[in-house]
Amino acid sequence: MNDYLNFSGLKILLVEDNELNLEIASTILEGVGFEIETAENGKIAVEKVTQENCRYDLILMDIQMPVMDGYTATRKIRALNSAYCKTVPIIAMTANAFEEDKKNALAAGMNDHIAKPIDITAFGKILKRWLKTNKNV
Repeated sequence: MNDYLNFSGLKILLVEDNELNLEIASTILEGVGFEIETAENGKIAVEKVTQENCRYDLILMDIQMPVMDGYTATRKIRALNSAYCKTVPIIAMTANAFEEDKKNALAAGMNDHIAKPIDITAFGKILKRWLKTNKNV
């Protein structure tokens, strides 16, 4: 994927409670230039998004997490009184890959859905759809 995409200078919030999934996603994202911050549950993600001057170009949100799930976290982010919070791309990243799961993600306020394990080609297309790359693809 890194031969085709360059997201240097863009910041992403990776919300994932599974250490192995976090490591895999981080490796992929760092390989295409992202600056990554992480949160191990939705509550921490909401806290990070609400910090003053804390802006992410995209949020990758796991669904099933302890403390606060991804659907609830997304609804809370979207409900905040901020144009940024209402428009920042939030992508569901989950093992739940049925059509109903995709609909639930969109209904919660997410912009898109990627199934785990991550298909690198599909992942690249989703990132390109929601972000501008520094290379023409």
